[in-house]
Amino acid sequence: GVRDVLFLYEENRCSMTYMYEYPEYLKIKLPKKTARRYPAYELYLYGEGNYAEENKNLLLTGIPVLFLPGNAGSYKQVRSLGSIALRKAEDVDFKYHFNFFSVNFNEELVALYGGSLQRQTKFVHECIKVILKLYKDRDFAPTSVAIVGHSMGGLVARALLTLKNFKPELINILITQATPHVAPVMPLDKYLTDFYTAVNNHWILKAQDLRNLTTLSVAGGFRDYQVRSGLTFLPRLSQHDSALSVVSSAVPRAWASTDHLSIVWCKELILATIRAFFDLIDENTRQITEDPKKRMSVLNHHFVRHPAKAFEENPEVFTELIGTFMWITVKASKWTYSIYNDSDGKYFTFPLASHRKSYSHVYCENSMLDTSSWIYGCINNNSSMCLEATDLSWRAELLPTTKVVMLKLQDYPSLSHIVIQVPPAVGKKYTLGCEFLKEDSRTVQLPVTHLFSFGLSSSKILLNSTGLLYNVQLQHFNQIYQAFKIYIESHCQSLKERKPSVYRFHIPWSHEDSIIVAKVPSLTEISAKLHIAQPQSDSRVPELKIYSSSDCQYEVKVKSYPYILVFQIIRFHAGALPVYIVSNILLTYGGQLSTLRSTGHCSDFSLELVRTAKPYKVEPLISIVVFLQGFNWFREIWESLSLPEVDAAVLSSQDAWFPLVSLILFLFGTGIAYWSGVFFSTSLRLFSSVWLTLIRPPVLQKDKLITPRRLCGMLSLALVSWTTCGAFAVFIVYLQYLFKVLKSQTFCIYHSKETSQNSSIHTVKPQNSMDSVPEATQPLSNSTTIAEAVNSLKMHVTILNLFTWIVLLNLPSLIYWLKNLRYNVRLDPDPCRSTAIIIIGILEILMNSSTTEAKSSKLLKTATKVPLPLSVAVLAFGPMHLYRVPHFVTFALLLHMLCCVV
Repeated sequence: GVRDVLFLYEENRCSMTYMYEYPEYLKIKLPKKTARRYPAYELYLYGEGNYAEENKNLLLTGIPVLFLPGNAGSYKQVRSLGSIALRKAEDVDFKYHFNFFSVNFNEELVALYGGSLQRQTKFVHECIKVILKLYKDRDFAPTSVAIVGHSMGGLVARALLTLKNFKPELINILITQATPHVAPVMPLDKYLTDFYTAVNNHWILKAQDLRNLTTLSVAGGFRDYQVRSGLTFLPRLSQHDSALSVVSSAVPRAWASTDHLSIVWCKELILATIRAFFDLIDENTRQITEDPKKRMSVLNHHFVRHPAKAFEENPEVFTELIGTFMWITVKASKWTYSIYNDSDGKYFTFPLASHRKSYSHVYCENSMLDTSSWIYGCINNNSSMCLEATDLSWRAELLPTTKVVMLKLQDYPSLSHIVIQVPPAVGKKYTLGCEFLKEDSRTVQLPVTHLFSFGLSSSKILLNSTGLLYNVQLQHFNQIYQAFKIYIESHCQSLKERKPSVYRFHIPWSHEDSIIVAKVPSLTEISAKLHIAQPQSDSRVPELKIYSSSDCQYEVKVKSYPYILVFQIIRFHAGALPVYIVSNILLTYGGQLSTLRSTGHCSDFSLELVRTAKPYKVEPLISIVVFLQGFNWFREIWESLSLPEVDAAVLSSQDAWFPLVSLILFLFGTGIAYWSGVFFSTSLRLFSSVWLTLIRPPVLQKDKLITPRRLCGMLSLALVSWTTCGAFAVFIVYLQYLFKVLKSQTFCIYHSKETSQNSSIHTVKPQNSMDSVPEATQPLSNSTTIAEAVNSLKMHVTILNLFTWIVLLNLPSLIYWLKNLRYNVRLDPDPCRSTAIIIIGILEILMNSSTTEAKSSKLLKTATKVPLPLSVAVLAFGPMHLYRVPHFVTFALLLHMLCCVV
């Protein structure tokens, strides 16, 4: 599944964008107060060559666009947009042009640490004010800016509207690239999840106030394994019709999936964005239009359905067909025509009266991919020629190798003829085709195979008709856990050269189509997977549209494989795996404490994991709670206890949870916990052996659990946590604990070898044999002490396994702090400061404890029972809130620590 997510996706079909002149970034001077408040952030203006030289005095006359980089993103990523916009401006002789600004967020890791998101949002607000001041007193001065946000930059742009003193009219259009709008990819701290909640709640509650802001979200598709496309879809609200979400594979003239970084430089996608920007310009104000309807129609034109014509706000409905072209009447129901070096223009007319009774639709296609009109509906036919016609080219749709139009005859009762215009084609070769058809005869239904068919069965259909278009409806395909391989095999009657076929996998409830061009004859494989599930209010089904060659047959086969299901689980829920691993380790930990209490010995981590980590201990309880939360009475009781909503219930409401997913993730967690435990134990033995080879054997001294020296160490680390970074203090304790465990392991290996050597000697030792043993090891060299040391070591290894995950989940804030150390010694806000202080106290005691103290404690009985409910709680409240996991683990360790003390 991991391999499928990371490597088995379509090839990169994006072209690289290149700069024709050397890119330059002019730093904009910020007000002193702003610069002092945000020392790590900067604002730049992009330029190239002469354009950059002209703008050095900041006498700007263009349209401002602000680029916001994402997680660890660079302000220099604006260059693809800026360079192509500059070339486009040159094409129109700088009648209009754009000034691209970019914010330097110091490449902060905001996807992993949410503490700086609010600070970034406020800084962007200051930048917008600074940018608009640059145009003050200019002709056609802008009153708003357009924003392009990559990744988390798009979320920061949306968060601007949550600021108290922010005026929504300061932004006219917002384009986000691969931005996770729904939820964070890895919810590692409370600041991150709270920020998302505030932004999304504001956009839902204040949707009416956002009608004048046009928002476009572009996702990368399956190549982007960092941010899955389902997270990029903006909330769908009936009252908020100025938001549009698309996947890059469905964007006309791009038709390519992009990875998380290439979405900022993918030439095809950047061209669509810049073309849209230029079409958004109002000729009167020379700025982006203030009309929300025009903005949406432009975005739909370039990002949803392109009619292969240049955008026009109000295209002429009627036109006269003039010229000395030859008029030819076609009465056949199916017609194809090839043009090569034809110097004469022609009009082909298709009378509709004779076809209305027999057919429901007319379908036409044209491989000439220019932007001129080519198909018309004749209103008044004067036998041989059409006097007045309506331009039907706006009803067409552009595909990679052709432009097509499908017209329902019933919708055009006033039309007498369809007219196809064929202009002179000197040195050009292209084909046209039209056919009248019954929609039912070209639509076939193909039920998809069952999820658990394991590739043993398949659904298959043979399309015998020789038409230009087929529509295969994929029945019962509506959930994200369903994933299939579709095989399309084309057979042709003759070996002549044909136009390629176009296969379009169409999802009617979202703009996530994928298009493949295939040679004929050929065998083509299509991966059929959904980014978002079918809404409950939508009954439409996914379709496979085949734009075919007329004399070829097509066989369509749908097959499911088990690894594709695993692919979907990894894609949608890999971020929750740490939760399931910790749940398994907690069960093992509880099992070890229970064994210690009943037998007086501590079992090995791997053996205890196999014995105690069973899904039936935790899964049924969570499933029952999720089921009961569907009832109002239970929800009221749950809320009265101030308990958070179970994450599985939230995921189910988002259609992101599916049958058996929790069980499969639990089994993955068991496997990862087991093998990580094996790896950890093996590594400890290896390093211990190296220690014994290089250094004399360690001495284990038995001291009091709390000594003045250890108390000073605890207070020092607590001070470090409070004054710098909590994760840093936790990491120091982790290294200290690791060293202690390594020391214990070395001691056990050394004395195990010594014991085995002594037992092999059957002669009695002389009276002074103790002289040969190091003095310091004499008190601990008996077999009882070694057994106790081994028991303690096994318990410490499990605690260290749990502690490792606490460190890993807090690592992002440590990395963020280290990266920004030159600006601030103290991480503020710190998501793990208070937790760190508690953990320091607990582990400073635990690392010096042994199983002897725990065995004699009255609290051990309680401590053995707690890990099971904590394991359930971790799975119930952790998948969407990873930052909660350390709290549950800390509580389990606290009880163990009390067992050692009390």
